Amino acid sequence: MLVSFEKNLKILIAAVALLVSNYSFACTRAVYIGPQNTVLTGRSMDWVTTAGTNLWAFQKGMKRNGAAGTNSIEWQSKYSSIVASFFDAASVDGINEKGLVTNVLYLAESKYPDPKTQGNRKRISIAAWGQFVLDNFATVSEVVDALSKEPFYVVQVTTPDGHPGTGHLAVSDPSGDSAIFEYVDGKLMIHHSKKYQVMTNSPTFDQQLAINDYWIDVGGTAMLPGTARAADRFVRASYYTYSLPQTADLVMATAGIFSVIRNASAPFGVAEPGKPNISATLWRSVSDQKNLVYYYENTSTPNVFWIEFKDLKFAEGKSSLTLKVNEGQVYAGNTADKFTPAEPFAFLVAS
Repeated sequence: MLVSFEKNLKILIAAVALLVSNYSFACTRAVYIGPQNTVLTGRSMDWVTTAGTNLWAFQKGMKRNGAAGTNSIEWQSKYSSIVASFFDAASVDGINEKGLVTNVLYLAESKYPDPKTQGNRKRISIAAWGQFVLDNFATVSEVVDALSKEPFYVVQVTTPDGHPGTGHLAVSDPSGDSAIFEYVDGKLMIHHSKKYQVMTNSPTFDQQLAINDYWIDVGGTAMLPGTARAADRFVRASYYTYSLPQTADLVMATAGIFSVIRNASAPFGVAEPGKPNISATLWRSVSDQKNLVYYYENTSTPNVFWIEFKDLKFAEGKSSLTLKVNEGQVYAGNTADKFTPAEPFAFLVAS
């Protein structure tokens, strides 16, 4: 009886937290784990404005700065990566040459350490958080080991369209391992398990799990919550990800994880006055972590295209390439040869 009460209390707390969140812009992330080392991570980007996304390829050996003012952490990238930008000022999604994937999703409940209490600790802008991981690590275990020592703390930004830049980070690797990193009440919380295949936005991840436990008891064949709210999307994405057929056929597996992300997407026009937590899906991606292929689908263009890591060609003396996708450009097939040399974007400076 006590266990049941505690479980229901957690669900109630999570539901209340979801209702009071003011700016939990919608995104969904899900990992498919299939036979013969087939691992695919899909995500959607939902935002209230256009988000100014373009695709970028970065060469290993780049010198980086955490864009957080005094005491910003600095590093040199060990691995090359492909990323989707946010306003060409943040790396919010990507895969590196080792098959490690990062997904940064909005989390209104994020509360980062107060810089006034951190002394001379190293800092990093949330805009560079995902890129730091792609640049430096090959596996989820490496990320967890390194970040649990807290070599820096994350500082939030104000987005170019004027919203609070707060979020949490999901990481997955070719073994199917996953970890979720989020700051709650100024403390870094790490959730590490291969079973953590799904993440959405509000509430915090522990409360998302509590809500999902309730719906597991209900059973997806009986009823699934259907709204665009983060908790409902978490439940649907979890149920359908675990329901996908187990296959090593990459065409079917990729189509499968795309279908899950589409099921958790929000259509154009879904935004409501006074409810900025509901936003339309702008784009979707799927990372094939075994074969190092990054698939991208802009919801305003007619088809999916992809980039194969092995086909990227960096110009001599150039460390970055870009593919413009933010103005309705239409591509098909492998677009690695469509990338052009460009100066790397600057990370949004933390406030």
